[in-house]
Amino acid sequence: MENLSAIQWEGYLRPDGRKGIRNIVLVVYTVECASFVAHNIAFGEEDVHVVGFPGCYDNAYAIRILLALARHPNVGAVLAVGLGCEYTQPARIAEVVRESGRPAESYFIQDNGGTTSSIDKGKEIIRRFKAEIADTPRVPMGLADLVVGSECGGSDATSGLAGNPVVGRFFDRLVDAGGTAVFEEVVELMGLKPELQARGCNEEVREALGHTYEKARHYCQEVNQWSASPGNFAGGLSTIEEKSLGAYAKSGTRPIQGIIRVSEQPSRPGLWLLDSVPDPHFMQFGSTNPNDSEGIIDLISVGSHIVLFVTGRGSVIGSPVAPLIKVTGNNRTYHKMMEDMDFNAGRILEGEQTLEENAMDLLQLVLDTARGQLTKPEKLGHREFFIPYKYQDTPSLSSGCRA
Repeated sequence: MENLSAIQWEGYLRPDGRKGIRNIVLVVYTVECASFVAHNIAFGEEDVHVVGFPGCYDNAYAIRILLALARHPNVGAVLAVGLGCEYTQPARIAEVVRESGRPAESYFIQDNGGTTSSIDKGKEIIRRFKAEIADTPRVPMGLADLVVGSECGGSDATSGLAGNPVVGRFFDRLVDAGGTAVFEEVVELMGLKPELQARGCNEEVREALGHTYEKARHYCQEVNQWSASPGNFAGGLSTIEEKSLGAYAKSGTRPIQGIIRVSEQPSRPGLWLLDSVPDPHFMQFGSTNPNDSEGIIDLISVGSHIVLFVTGRGSVIGSPVAPLIKVTGNNRTYHKMMEDMDFNAGRILEGEQTLEENAMDLLQLVLDTARGQLTKPEKLGHREFFIPYKYQDTPSLSSGCRA
């Protein structure tokens, strides 16, 4: 392949200077009671996605995610819809989005006649938004502008042998080209504290990695959740340590620049660890990875243009805002679920390709996706998401969304 640093395509320039690979309108609902209206506003509309928070009382973690997704580089405009009696205020979300230079509007269903009237109003707004963002400036974009996240779920023995290692090799190439790579799932790194700390780019980062590891270990002990499932064991994994070795492989080999929390943007290019483990709290508030969709949304909230999802046993999910590329190290899974799986790393174990050759094919798929080619989840219309209550004591992106 040509010089990676010289590869370019056209991206969408946002007012904050970031560049996106998609140009979507995002509909945000601020309570579960508004979800039906929000999904029906987006139904049948090309490039209109939905995210939302089900809780009636607000939560700083959830608010930060909603605000980060609404200002993601792949998002051109935002409509926020609420019922009218919840704490999370759609008008505040729209205000913050407008401050980022994007068009945004909001309304309450209770003020607009109910279900049908609110859906009709929403569809009219997104028609205007789509016409407005059609003129978004197109600018050159390269790997140095790209942020790629990685998550694994439904792991089997091939995940640690092929699926995660090929993502790690791709991450090395991305970082070497000046791009940004983000991996997460600290609870799936149990037993690897020395290896993790050794990758820190300086002493401060090494100390932070140690603290983050110990927080995750304590959390797992407190809730008796060690991120191992019946499906993992059925797929050939024996212990959390074995699963950890495989999960660690997706980080590649480059130095870790630091730790970011949900909704925080990496401050410079390179490899970053995303910590989504709940902080100590008297209510033991939240779960670290209640399902794969939540972890993927966390990665998108930090600015990932694309997320690589490694699954040995197979999956049928997608994601809003950022394309999801599903990678499997299991040749049988790939052929059994070709409708949904994007990339076959099982060719490594079949002896058809080397790890390096397979990684370059994955790089080409990422480039094609960045240039506009739809992933299989995008073609099928899969846009699953999950935003739960969770306690993370980090600075918010805004002063909050309370009325």
